[in-house]
Amino acid sequence: MVAMLAACSPKTPPAEVLRPVRTVELRFDAAQQANRYAATVRARHEVNEAFRVGGKIAQRKVEVGQVVRAGDVLAVIEDIDYKLAADAAQQAAAAAASQARQAESDHKRLEALKVDGSVSESDGERARTAAVTAQANAEAETKKLDIARNRLKYTVLRASRNGVVTDVSFQVGQVVAEGLPVLSIAGDSEPEIVVDVPEDQVARFRKAQFKAALASAPDETFDVVLRELAPQAAAQTRTYRARLKPASARMLPLGATATLLAQRPVAQSQVAAIPATAITQDNGQPAVWVVRSTKEEASATVELASVKVNGFANEQVFVSGLPAGTLVVTAGVQKMSPGLRVAVPTAAEANAQVATK
Repeated sequence: MVAMLAACSPKTPPAEVLRPVRTVELRFDAAQQANRYAATVRARHEVNEAFRVGGKIAQRKVEVGQVVRAGDVLAVIEDIDYKLAADAAQQAAAAAASQARQAESDHKRLEALKVDGSVSESDGERARTAAVTAQANAEAETKKLDIARNRLKYTVLRASRNGVVTDVSFQVGQVVAEGLPVLSIAGDSEPEIVVDVPEDQVARFRKAQFKAALASAPDETFDVVLRELAPQAAAQTRTYRARLKPASARMLPLGATATLLAQRPVAQSQVAAIPATAITQDNGQPAVWVVRSTKEEASATVELASVKVNGFANEQVFVSGLPAGTLVVTAGVQKMSPGLRVAVPTAAEANAQVATK
């Protein structure tokens, strides 16, 4: 009898299974968009040194990495031919000077004879012209002597500035042409961070604030300021070369690898950063699913709320338009519907979710 009554009693409906959701709490602050660039340390001033005359290298005085001062000897060319040319120019100048003195003496003598009519006016004029021509020839030969002596001095290549030798492209015994760069000197007093900026980021790059860190010390960042941004893109890479200098004077190893961090405010007002997966649409406008708590602590309902999108950064979206502390669904937004009851994770579960991200 009892068994029959039990069989006829209505069955208890099963408990509703709530859909668990992953949420994020809106926290507003002055969010910034950051971009990282691979950069190198270079000298602001770098000079390619070259011989002003051609010849065979006789001596090499420096190596890569060596510190030099202005006027230090870097290399020497064989100077035998230049010495011979200087000697020849000196002899030619001496001969021209002798001829000029002789022509001037003849001119003065004829001028004295013109007084008593011993020589004609035309003879005196020719003597004067010969004296002027000889004097001009002597001055020309003197200039040639100066040029020959200068070319002899140019066989010794000296540093034009203080700095560090960054490249040497010649060896002893090599024949080099006049004006061909043979080594480079970089000034070590004004190091710079050099980076190539993609074309679509140039406008944002101009308004950013910058920090840099060397690959050898990634935890030691320092402020840098933009000194120069190329007005024209490179022909091959289509990127714009930017040069930044440390905000305060500091020594940096030339050629070192660095990381440049460019930060700029996303919006004038404060915004909240949420995952891009939380964004959906409501009548063509950006919106998010907001979790509204109920009397039951572990359950809630969801509803669609419009937001204003202020910017993007990597996988995040910066939004505004909702009060701080609002819980927003970050996953499975395509399966949400107005009034849907969902399971809200407890504080411990939420912390565990954050720890696993």
